[in-house]
Amino acid sequence: MSEGLRCVLSWRPGLQSSTLFSDPWQLLATFLLTVLTTATLLGASTAGDVQATDAVVLQKVAAGFNQPVYLTHAGDGSGRLFVVEKAGRVKIIEAGSVREEPFLDITDRVGNSGEAGLLSIAFPPEYADTGYFLVYYNHRDKNLVQPEAGDQGTNDGFDTVVARFRVTADPNLADAESEERILLRNQPYTNHNGGLIVFGPDGALYIGLGDGGSSGDPLGAGQDLSTWLGKILRIQVGPTGTYHLPPDNPFVGQDNAQPEIWDWGLRNPWRFSFDRQTGDLWIGDVGQNQQEEIHLHPAGEPGGLNFGWNCYEGELPYRLTERCTASYQPPILVYPREEGRSVTGGYVYRGSRFSRLSGRYFFADYVQGRLWSIQQSGDSGWTPKRLELDSTEGIVSLGEDEAGELYLLGLGSGTVYQIVEQIVDVEPYTSYLPLVRR
Repeated sequence: MSEGLRCVLSWRPGLQSSTLFSDPWQLLATFLLTVLTTATLLGASTAGDVQATDAVVLQKVAAGFNQPVYLTHAGDGSGRLFVVEKAGRVKIIEAGSVREEPFLDITDRVGNSGEAGLLSIAFPPEYADTGYFLVYYNHRDKNLVQPEAGDQGTNDGFDTVVARFRVTADPNLADAESEERILLRNQPYTNHNGGLIVFGPDGALYIGLGDGGSSGDPLGAGQDLSTWLGKILRIQVGPTGTYHLPPDNPFVGQDNAQPEIWDWGLRNPWRFSFDRQTGDLWIGDVGQNQQEEIHLHPAGEPGGLNFGWNCYEGELPYRLTERCTASYQPPILVYPREEGRSVTGGYVYRGSRFSRLSGRYFFADYVQGRLWSIQQSGDSGWTPKRLELDSTEGIVSLGEDEAGELYLLGLGSGTVYQIVEQIVDVEPYTSYLPLVRR
């Protein structure tokens, strides 16, 4: 964000305009110039956007990370933030400082290339008692898992590993040699890994996998229930042993369908989250070349929602064939490529510090650096997306701490920010004239 914009957002009333100018024409001219300057600093709103009047700003928490891609907490009351670096390390922010020694370092086995790498970490609800956690990473050995029949012999990607690790007697240090692999999957191509694992409010582990990669879903994975690719999986994992199938998964016992599947028809679910108050599942799905998508799986709705890829891209037909006969769940929001090129799913704000933000779902675009929010309007509608800020950061992920406060990660800058509310006074003379004087 520009320093000029920071000045506008941080100004507080207290200096009357009459102390600056005595000529009313000079005052008017200055005011008009300032309004134009402010509009430039805020950036033009994208089509259909509402411009925030009580905007948010980014407050730097820590910097110096090497391609941070995810942030979360352990749920253990420690207040620590765990930051995942794509190369294979997890670092801890504690009391505002980054601990020098990584919590976990598995760079020796991570395939860090393109969209592949160490992509997320998940702590179970009982972590404080059990000391185990899970990570999603792409292994550097492309032959770790052999291609499945639906992969059509393609074996170019860095294979997916969901693994369990354990913390040592030192709560800030995990045992890198304690790895137990829970779930493995060949990656046909180098892109569309998905990469997020999250424990849901039901205690199950949810795993996001992209459609296998390349472009346009050449394997037809999104609409193929015989493969994990292009899906969100749901399994039960404990401190020991392998995983178990929740009996209420929608395809348990169904022929030609993988029983781990929870939802399907996704291209590359890049970040999803559960609303900690309602249990709703929010999903950001990266589009092909027309629309970026936000999907919603309401709490209490059975699994098995089909979000349409690759029959549809967002609201638009993409490749309608004889296979496209299923019932589809449309996105609750789309935006075109003129406004962004790679959606980053986010979170519903449920923290206690900024009451005006409560209930708003924040999401971003990695390429354009924009942060938006929406909020439910009525029983089933949604407000137009509101442009909260227009930055130069590559917003690769948002994060949430134990208290429900939200964070934003800049991939290229290696910076972690907290999203904080900053009120802009709507009275122009006292809000903006000091910027011109400066």
